[in-house]
Amino acid sequence: MKRGLKISLAAVLLLAVAAGVVWYSMPIRSEQTVATSGEPAGEPAVSAPIETPLPEDAVIDRLVVHKSKRTMSAYSKGKLLKTYPIALGKQPVGHKHFEGDGKTPEGKYRINDRNPNSAYHKNLGVSYPNEADKAYAAAQGKSPGGLIKIHGIKNGWGSIGKRHLQRDWTDGCIAVTDEEIDELYRSVKHNAEIEILS
Repeated sequence: MKRGLKISLAAVLLLAVAAGVVWYSMPIRSEQTVATSGEPAGEPAVSAPIETPLPEDAVIDRLVVHKSKRTMSAYSKGKLLKTYPIALGKQPVGHKHFEGDGKTPEGKYRINDRNPNSAYHKNLGVSYPNEADKAYAAAQGKSPGGLIKIHGIKNGWGSIGKRHLQRDWTDGCIAVTDEEIDELYRSVKHNAEIEILS
């Protein structure tokens, strides 16, 4: 075997081992990390994720995230269209307060941006931080952070598919599969509301 080929094979093997180490070093979800809370008043019960693809002409005007259930439900004019399984920030319990805290925000925000060329396949931007988030962080002498997105898997890692849901692995974003972000990117209208519940 030629020396160059051996070096290439060794490099590929090292990358595969490194990827496995990173993946398995992320904390596995346990019952302790999943907060239990009742359904908010007026909110329909969340059923198991719906796997059917959205119709091409679907228009999503509201998203509701239940962090404790790891689900995100998509609505159009009050009608539930689909429920997606999700992964959250590495520190999933509680509201995001500061940059780098690994938490996914809680509260009402808007889908205010979209990026077809993201490092994570595609993404939809969430309007965190709002004025209250900024004021709280400033009072503590810290940055509230930002760049909270709904996104797919890191480019080149799409073969992970739904296995990424075994762990909360983002820096505070909401992760779905590449196929799911494709349909959300197509269907979620600009300025749609996103409500993120504990």
